[in-house]
Formats: sequence, C-alpha cells, structure tokens
Amino acid sequence: MALNPYLIFDGNTREVVLYYAQVFGLEEPNMMTFGSVHNDQLAPGSEDLIMHTFLEIAGTKLMFSDNYPGMPYSQGNNFTLAYVSNDEEAIKEIFEKLKREGEVKMELQETPWSKCYGSLTDKYNIEWQFSHEE
Repeated sequence: MALNPYLIFDGNTREVVLYYAQVFGLEEPNMMTFGSVHNDQLAPGSEDLIMHTFLEIAGTKLMFSDNYPGMPYSQGNNFTLAYVSNDEEAIKEIFEKLKREGEVKMELQETPWSKCYGSLTDKYNIEWQFSHEE
C-alpha cells in the first residue's frame, strides 16, 4: 500500500502540474476537472478547476487538486516533499530548476547522512528536500 502526498492549490493546479511535469521531464498528465464530474452543482467559472491529477516522480505518485469550489482555502506549511535518488546529477539538475524562482534553505552539500543534501522552497511555496542515497 502506498502513501501518496496530495497537494491542494487555490485555482492554479493546472499551472503547478505543468511546471512540475516540465521540471521532472514528464509528459502532461490527464486532468479531471470539477466540471466533468459536478458541472450542475458548481459556481460559474469553476468548472475548469482541477479535481484530480497526478505525476509519478521517482516511483511515487504525487497527487494534485484545486480546492473544492466555494470552500475556504488555507495554505499549510506542515509538509515537505523529499526527492531521494541514487542519481546525483538528477538531484543537482532538479534542484537548480526549482530554485530559480524559489528560495534555497540549504544549498546542495555533503552531510553526515547524504553525499548530496539540500532543501529549498519553490515558487509555489512548497518545501523540498533532496537527498542522495546509494
């Protein structure tokens, strides 16, 4: 059984998912909209919001959704995403892409637990950790 991180955004999920697909070199995923499921129950203009989509990154399914239309939205800071790989070059490449419009908390460096570890907050205020494991 898997535990899949699920990220909820306030109306910009399509933009977020397309950005991450580009960063990780993935194809654009299928996106289910609220309108395709709940069209008659939605406020006008919310039918194209994303109800569900996902990207598979390094063997983990990262799921995304826009906040349910009409429900209050609050951005949390109680999670991070950890990108763990045995490919140091991939770690460096992805770190560089995500830091461009983000904020580096710790540059990639050797630590007692990893040959290449670092962390940053990306342009969508999502905190990422990167770790090289053999």
